[in-house]
Amino acid sequence: MPGEERIGEWKMEDDVYGVVPCSSLAVESIIRVGTAGAIWGLCSGPYDARKQGFTGLARASFVANSVGRFGFQCGLVAGIFSITRCGIQRYRSQDDWVNGLIAGAVAGAAVASGTRNWTQVIGMACLVSAFSAAADYSRTS
Repeated sequence: MPGEERIGEWKMEDDVYGVVPCSSLAVESIIRVGTAGAIWGLCSGPYDARKQGFTGLARASFVANSVGRFGFQCGLVAGIFSITRCGIQRYRSQDDWVNGLIAGAVAGAAVASGTRNWTQVIGMACLVSAFSAAADYSRTS
């Protein structure tokens, strides 16, 4: 077909979820989104430290903790979401918004489970699920 470049049996336009192992996609997501979270912690950490009145070594320690905390949390959500979405997509053999809906619910519930409050777990699962399904729906439509 014109305009399609083939690499083995895989076309450039095909989705990578059918070719690349789920673990590789999860690691890539963890690195990308975890780095973005660390950058967010690097930006918000000094502001929060100043707001709380930290100076000197206490401020540097607070910023370092913010970088690590945000990087870890964002990477955790991304890893859980991407490996769940990939696994569900391979199990169902379909690439639609339902995969994002389920993966978002799992990732949201996993993150909020640290609060041990069922209301927050369910609320976060619903929130992340809704955003994920909307993103997948807009991508596949």
